[in-house]
Amino acid sequence: MDLIYIIKGIIMAIVEGITEFLPVSSSGHLIIAGDLMRFGEGNFEKMFEVVIQLGAILAIVVLYWDKLWGLVKSLFRKEARGTKFAVALLLGILPAFVLGFTLEKYIDRYLWSTPTVIAALIVGALLMIAFERRYRGHHTVSQVEDITPKQALRVGLFQCLALWPGMSRSASTIMGGWNQGLSPSLAAEFSFFLAIPIMVGASALKLIKFAVKDGFATITTTQSVTFGLGFLVSFLVALLCVKAFMNYIKKKPMKVFAYYRFVVAGALIMLQLVRMGR
Repeated sequence: MDLIYIIKGIIMAIVEGITEFLPVSSSGHLIIAGDLMRFGEGNFEKMFEVVIQLGAILAIVVLYWDKLWGLVKSLFRKEARGTKFAVALLLGILPAFVLGFTLEKYIDRYLWSTPTVIAALIVGALLMIAFERRYRGHHTVSQVEDITPKQALRVGLFQCLALWPGMSRSASTIMGGWNQGLSPSLAAEFSFFLAIPIMVGASALKLIKFAVKDGFATITTTQSVTFGLGFLVSFLVALLCVKAFMNYIKKKPMKVFAYYRFVVAGALIMLQLVRMGR
């Protein structure tokens, strides 16, 4: 087995676990990490970077199990609380699902590049600063079951911004939540819940494509170990980061993440210049 490759995979999983639910763009960070370590750009590596998101999603399920299971039971009992949540979740994921499915080939071809990610990081940072100043202190909704269908759909439309790699799904939905009167903690929480079906679907699609094109029989022992450890590490790291993030967002401003996005954009610009100078 290639121990160095496994370590690189673990580092990628740490980066994923830290950045997936923060409004800083996990894709931008994975580009930097992958480029610095030369992790690889084969079909397995592309599939690995998407599917380790399932580990991060599992962290959300574990952290919010009581609330999620309570809402699911309420739905099956046909109670208003569970029904409202189900409608909000469906409307929240619908715009990005439809647009993402329709434009997937164009996004991969025209938007998935370092220059476009840099632009998205900068634009997203500016929008975060502007939206926080305008909307953060004016929330009227604090419980997920109180989100109206109209608010959920509008948050879902904001989430479509995340189809631009580097914009950040978390940042897009949190800004949409602020715009629709959600409290800072609820905006973050709703973004987590919306991520569950979207990221499970994206990971399943990537697995299917890999199976059809390459076949799981092509995966080496080293890759299998890297895959398993990457899933576990992204789960554990996301578990810790989401807890810390929720404690932070309840008390402090989000603009620090916007400033950090500028730093990441600068790092990517430097990588581009180094590549051009080779």
